[in-house]
Amino acid sequence: MARILVGLSGGVDSSVAAALLLEQGHEVVGGYMKNWINEEGLPGDCPWERDLEDAHAVAQTLGIEFRVIDLIDQYRRRIVDYLLEGYRDGITPNPDVMCNREMKFGVFLDYALEQGFAGVGTGHYARARNRPDGSALILRGADPNKDQSYFLAMMTQRQVKHAFFPAGEMLKPEVRDAARRFGLPTAEKKDSQGICFIGNIKMTDFLRHYVPDSPGEIVDLEGRVMGQHEGLHLYTLGQRKGHGVASPREGMAYVVVGKDMAKNQLVVGWDEPDSEWLYSRKCTVGSLSWINEPLFEGRAEVQPRYRAKSEGVELRTCAEGKLELCFTREQRALTPGQICAFYEGGRLLGGGVFEQIGDHLNP
Repeated sequence: MARILVGLSGGVDSSVAAALLLEQGHEVVGGYMKNWINEEGLPGDCPWERDLEDAHAVAQTLGIEFRVIDLIDQYRRRIVDYLLEGYRDGITPNPDVMCNREMKFGVFLDYALEQGFAGVGTGHYARARNRPDGSALILRGADPNKDQSYFLAMMTQRQVKHAFFPAGEMLKPEVRDAARRFGLPTAEKKDSQGICFIGNIKMTDFLRHYVPDSPGEIVDLEGRVMGQHEGLHLYTLGQRKGHGVASPREGMAYVVVGKDMAKNQLVVGWDEPDSEWLYSRKCTVGSLSWINEPLFEGRAEVQPRYRAKSEGVELRTCAEGKLELCFTREQRALTPGQICAFYEGGRLLGGGVFEQIGDHLNP
């Protein structure tokens, strides 16, 4: 049996993870990661105090030690700065994926190992497995409707070897039932939404607090001016609403298909399958991270976004260790900055960051 630090977030999934590990005979300590407390008064709900109280109540119910680990400075450097820098550069970063790599299984795991723990437990819907050679791997969660392995795509082998995901062996209704069986105070608590650890704050409100508006033209594919945008960082590829350009064609809508950073122009077009701007088969993926053996050539399965279906691709290694992907079928709104997760059946192989999409103006 192992000594495990469980990241208690105040939600039902991490609460059940702690209870299950304790039931399995492990020595469990609960740790609340204090990452963000909205000191700057951003609009929206940042429920960290309530989450902290709930996490503490769970630890008391289970009779385990409870710690509050202050990671505010690291979170700002590793996640908030990454988020803001990405949007300033015109891409769409993924803070949830980076939060797992840099925080939960980054500084939080480092703290756990320094304190003599065998690893970190979380409420992720994914499954960790040890292999005969001493390495570890990640499988999709048992619940196909809740599988969160995509968010673990940028983890390293070292991180996976110290990860415990007991809730990932169960279906979501079974997790709720287990919470009731253990008498946990979070049994009926709704799942959290919003940016990782920040809460229900609109992304546009969050960005506007840190990144000044930079108005410019909205143009169509022929270069005709259709309106004014408030800043390229406030829009993402494939966006149907919120750009302010009304459609003159019934049943059709303009969507964001590109950004011209040099001209500070937002490009809109029709959401049609033959749109070469919105749909693409080819892209380049960089910043690659592999859990086990790396991929260089051949066929693979990838998941281009959370809740998307796995898609077949042909891989080719290109300059600077990046991969060129050619999808079996056209993909809608592949977005620079987002995460591409690689799979082999139900096994997560690793991930990377979408960089170049097709031949157009997307950064």
